[in-house]
Amino acid sequence: MKTTICNSLLLSFIFLFIGCANDNTTVNTTGTDSELPVLPVITLNNYYADIVNQVSQEELNNTLQIYELFGNKQTGSNQLEQVQAWIENTYTDLGYTDVKIHSFPFENTSSNNIVITKKGTKFPDTYVILDAHYDAVFKGTNDNGSGTAILLELAKLFKDIDTEYSLKFIHFSGEENGLIGSNAYVTQEVIPNNMDIRLVFNIDQVGGAVGKNNVLVCEKGTANPGIVKQASEAFTLALAEAAKLYSSVKTEIGNAERSDYIPFENNGEIITGIYEKNGDSNPTYHLETDLLENMDLPFFTEVTKATAGAMLHFTGAEEKVF
Repeated sequence: MKTTICNSLLLSFIFLFIGCANDNTTVNTTGTDSELPVLPVITLNNYYADIVNQVSQEELNNTLQIYELFGNKQTGSNQLEQVQAWIENTYTDLGYTDVKIHSFPFENTSSNNIVITKKGTKFPDTYVILDAHYDAVFKGTNDNGSGTAILLELAKLFKDIDTEYSLKFIHFSGEENGLIGSNAYVTQEVIPNNMDIRLVFNIDQVGGAVGKNNVLVCEKGTANPGIVKQASEAFTLALAEAAKLYSSVKTEIGNAERSDYIPFENNGEIITGIYEKNGDSNPTYHLETDLLENMDLPFFTEVTKATAGAMLHFTGAEEKVF
């Protein structure tokens, strides 16, 4: 079960912490040479709001229908390979050119993560990672077709937008088997390449349930002490603030656990994430009834808007001048 906390005092402290510096301010981590960006307080940006309002419930519904039609999507299955091809083709059709496959061993075969990179204009070697797993226990339209659909929807929105920081969309496989794909990516790509990561933003099971009072949990990292933990709290509270500014979704603050941001957190990275409060108590959780018809599509659309608004701020999206 996901845990939640009362955050009013924490909100005041963290916003004081992050409000004392501009977006380019950095601080050194105790005991390391890495530099961590300090996030400014988020305020409504009308240009960003116009982009967020392009989120389409109809398109999200269509994407979820396609995902569901592939059937059961266990890691290593032919069905998951078909989903992989569909995701790859979606990005290339949108015009993304840096679409790579990261393979890792799984049982007596292999499986693949899908990594799409969009370079930033000001900090091209510093990455904001938006990730979601695309494998599932059964059809998994909520867990985690919802995360998959959000990444594809944001890929459409961000295609022609310049961002200060580089953006990686990562679709992980093997999450349901113990975070195998994300562990492999951190071990084989992040660590050897000394990847400079501003933030990892994980999306897992955010489609809600019909008839529930759905709430979005914004998740902060707790494993790393000191400035990394403070930065994770700051990004997470900024995420909740973006949700309030750009959507109607209700939020709570909780702790990160049991999803693909954990291998990054174990490597000392700043993480945040979102997860529906129903979580394991969702009546379709890891069952064959995890289908589109049992999701709360209006809630899910608002979650997508909240994610888009936050990511526009986190990546430093640049307003076009005509």
